[in-house]
Formats: sequence, structure tokens, C-alpha cells
Amino acid sequence: MTEETLDTSGPRPAVRLKRHLPDPPSVVWQAITERGQLKSWFPCDVIVEGDRWQVGASITFVFPPEVTDLTLTGTVLAVDEPKLLSYSWGEDEILRFELSPEAGGTRLVLTDQLQAGWAARNAAGWENCLDMLAGLSPERGAWQRHFDTYAAAFEPLIGPQEGPPAGHKSDD
Repeated sequence: MTEETLDTSGPRPAVRLKRHLPDPPSVVWQAITERGQLKSWFPCDVIVEGDRWQVGASITFVFPPEVTDLTLTGTVLAVDEPKLLSYSWGEDEILRFELSPEAGGTRLVLTDQLQAGWAARNAAGWENCLDMLAGLSPERGAWQRHFDTYAAAFEPLIGPQEGPPAGHKSDD
């Protein structure tokens, strides 16, 4: 299960999702950095310049055509294997993955610093992604249920929440 918080103390809001994973940090690190493993849970293909996660490396994020016709770029901002990975995701977001040992597994904290109107939709999407990272299959309609819950919680704090981005083709 994911614990979520909304941090409004910075220049842009940040959705923070915490999840316990049964594998040790070294295994989770591979899942968040190896292209083949990322494909099983991350919302798009992640291509890192030179196949090396190092500060300053460029990243290309290619979404599947059945979801949306979109390619984003980013830059690796911080790497401290197997504890911390941070990068820009497009022009408007920064993703930060923090890993720490916890109860025989890993405590994963995913922080998505983003535009205020995107908080609920991205939190809902990350819920589904983190389920897949944990080896679970999100239920049909899960994104919409999560979105509704997050929108109700976030709107009073940061304003109206946008649904799926323009051009999004997936049902969930």
C-alpha cells in the first residue's frame, strides 16, 4: 500500500508516495535504473545517454503509441547508488527516488515535483506504476478511483486538478 503526501512548501507542489517493497535496495535500484526492468512498470520507455545513470546525462522518455504520441526529454540530476536517483521529466517535473532498507526490504519514496494542476493525475498514475513495480496488477478503473480521491484531497490546497493530458488514449 502507498502512503501519499502533498508538499506545498517549495516553489512548486510535490506529490510524495511511499511504498514498502520486499526486495533489498540493490534489487529495487536495478528496477528503477535498468531499461528492461523499467519497461515493466514505468509509464514509458526510458533511454539514458550512454546507458549510464550519471549526473548530466540526457534521458529520452518515449511513450507507447497506444497511450499517447509523446516523447519527453530530461537530465539526470543526482545519483547515489543504491540510495538516490533524481532527474527531470520533461520541462515541468522533477522525479526523485529515495531508497532505504526497511523491514527486510526497501522503503521507496517517490517525489514528483510538478505543476499544481497535475498533482492528482500524476499521483493516480504513480499508484498504478508502484503497484506494477511491486508485482501487482492494477485493477481496471484504478486510475480513475485514485484520481477522484487525490483530486478531492488536493483541490482545496492547490486548486483545480486536470484529468489525463490531451492526446492520452488509454482507458486507465
